[in-house]
Amino acid sequence: MSAKTFSNIKLGLFVLAGLAFLILLLYMIGRNRSLFGSTFEAKAHFLNVQGLVPGNNVRYAGIQVGTIDKINILDDGRIEVSFLIENKMKGYIRKNAGVHIATDGLMGNKVLEITPAAGEAPLIEAGDILENRSSVNMDEMINTLSGTNNDLAVIAAELKSTMTRINSSTALWELLNDSSLSRNISASFANLRSATARANSMVDEFGGLVANVKKGEGSLGALLTDTSLAGNLNQAVLQIRTVADEADTLAKTLSAIAGDLRQDISHGNGAVHALLKDPAIVQSLHTSLDNIQKSTQNFNEVMEGMKHSSLVRRYFRKLEKEQAKKKEAPENPSR
Repeated sequence: MSAKTFSNIKLGLFVLAGLAFLILLLYMIGRNRSLFGSTFEAKAHFLNVQGLVPGNNVRYAGIQVGTIDKINILDDGRIEVSFLIENKMKGYIRKNAGVHIATDGLMGNKVLEITPAAGEAPLIEAGDILENRSSVNMDEMINTLSGTNNDLAVIAAELKSTMTRINSSTALWELLNDSSLSRNISASFANLRSATARANSMVDEFGGLVANVKKGEGSLGALLTDTSLAGNLNQAVLQIRTVADEADTLAKTLSAIAGDLRQDISHGNGAVHALLKDPAIVQSLHTSLDNIQKSTQNFNEVMEGMKHSSLVRRYFRKLEKEQAKKKEAPENPSR
């Protein structure tokens, strides 16, 4: 092999190596990887990475500080995102910082935002897992806006239907075109003002009545404020209570007496039982009454016979004359 051929081979290999290095450099620049600066790795766990891919930027408080390294699925519910951060940021980022996925512009690439948190915490170290904080998802926002637009469309359709019914309603337009409607409304408002004025007058009068009552004026005020009247009422209540107690005592006494009589009658004790339930005593009473009646009749017959006797006839005649004079005295007071 000649020297010229060997030189051409070396030149070709050098050109190929340069092209490979240039392609690698362009790739690394396109992936935003730090070629010459030192970095450390941190991690975060997400349920949805929202289209985040390795090579996307990592920002801290809006400043680009690294790139996404790799994305791994841990299980059904978690996705681990590993990202590289420049070593110079170790003195600023703390372990309590939060991460969330944002969008670079309205329709730009996804970026991982690191947001500082309030309070003291140790500085971040390699391999730390930062806390995931929820962020606004553009898809969810678009879905919400789409639902809102659908609701607005339904509302607009209903409003259109309502306006169509209103425009086609002859009764409503006749009511609006009725010239007497305004007069009736004005009269109603006038009546309302009059009623309000009367109500205010009544309230004022009631306020005056309450003021008089507070001052002790009038019958109601005297009844509420007169202390002597309250004392009299208390005394009357006490007397009524005393009378009620005495009546209660009397009622209890009568009840006891009635109970004793009932017991005597039921058990055959006392004169009441003998008088009411003993047949011998009842028969004796009947016999005594018959004897009294017969004695009265005999006495009347004896007295009638004595009237006709010559010994006492003058006495009875004199007695009859005196009785006749007493009867005539009220009729002739002048005699």
